[in-house]
Amino acid sequence: MESGDSNIIIHVISVLFNMSWQIFWPLAFGLILSSFIRHLLPVDTVVKHLGKTDAKSLTFTTILGMVSSSCSYAAASLSHTLLAKKATLANAMAFLVSSTNLIVEMFIVLVALMGWTFLWGEVIGGLILIATVGFLFSRFYPKEVEQELRQHIESAEPAKHAHSDCGMDMSSMKNETSDCGMDMSNMKHKTSDCGMDMSSVKHETSECGMDMSNMKPETSDCGMDMSSMKHETSDCGMDMSSMKHDHMDMPAQEETGLMSKITKSAGFFQMDLAMIGKEILIGVVVSSILIALVPQEGWKALFISNDVGLPTWLHSLLDVIIGIFVAMIAYVCSVGNLILAAALWHGGISFGGVIGFILADVLTIPMMGVYKKYYGKRPTKWMVGLLFLSILFTGLCVDAIFNGFGWVSTDQTVRTLNQSGFGMNMTTVMNLIFIPLSIWYYRLGKKANAGMGMSM
Repeated sequence: MESGDSNIIIHVISVLFNMSWQIFWPLAFGLILSSFIRHLLPVDTVVKHLGKTDAKSLTFTTILGMVSSSCSYAAASLSHTLLAKKATLANAMAFLVSSTNLIVEMFIVLVALMGWTFLWGEVIGGLILIATVGFLFSRFYPKEVEQELRQHIESAEPAKHAHSDCGMDMSSMKNETSDCGMDMSNMKHKTSDCGMDMSSVKHETSECGMDMSNMKPETSDCGMDMSSMKHETSDCGMDMSSMKHDHMDMPAQEETGLMSKITKSAGFFQMDLAMIGKEILIGVVVSSILIALVPQEGWKALFISNDVGLPTWLHSLLDVIIGIFVAMIAYVCSVGNLILAAALWHGGISFGGVIGFILADVLTIPMMGVYKKYYGKRPTKWMVGLLFLSILFTGLCVDAIFNGFGWVSTDQTVRTLNQSGFGMNMTTVMNLIFIPLSIWYYRLGKKANAGMGMSM
């Protein structure tokens, strides 16, 4: 008995290791790409192309998604980035769908495991789903809930650190009234000096991270005798005598360098992993256990036999719903998910049920945890509900189209479900690149965030 238990554990670990190996590089690549987009992509560019929902924006979103990611966790991060950059919710959700279901890696695995029919089913289903998501989210997602979603995103955004100002948050202060923490809103710019002599203070050198270029030397000092202060050391009351005047603008100089941009982008990468890393791990482990332990006969027990005599539409509806719910509890990542999809097809699920299962990669329990952290509880409920309806409608449409034209093969044999990813192939080469790269990038981001007091 102990030997049998040991063999089961070894088998589960083997499946877990193989699956992790297969999905590591696309996951790392997607999250790294997301971090660069979040830091470098101008807001006005996103607003220009994705700030409204129409056929043109959905087409642009679909193409952007197809070339950007192959893992739903990474895609969730990218869609979150687009929302932070003021894209519409419908466009962000369409991107989420396209970047997980209309990608080259997925197409290759689909053909290898299940044949060309499923490839075309996935392509047609993906396009139907994008159009459906665009329609439902633009018409039926409540505006007040969307406002709540965007407020949640804004509140979670890291503090902007481009303007270092002696460790003080002065983001709400206007340059013409910046006065080291004092309220000068009622003071006139040219004449108010509170009766103090600041003749020795030159406006060019008051530094504290504030722009005082518009202030004349005789302007406000609010009752403080600053005659003894040398202009080189005006620093909001902090001892900066050890700092050379010539290097006070060092942060501004660093920002122009390529390494500074990489470092700031790495900070987003580290925060993303800190936020959703647990959900990713849960998804990988659960999916591996199900693939390793549930026999094909177990999958067959989930589905309704054709001998029951239900109407075709009802049988298809139930199979698609079952496929979606199986995906919700048994999914890891878009490409790795196809192994389990092959098991479902072999177990007897309908064609539409398989497509519904594959498309539901954005509705897994771990993914819903990611949405909740990104957007809040109520916005996530609406998001999940509309995505569920969209996927259900798409699965039914695909099943009707392919069965109606007689395109579905009756041969349900598939290749070995648990295929090893090891060997000199593309997966190995890409992992050899991205494993050390992601470790270095994560450590760089952690160090950058720790330096800003945002260690997670």
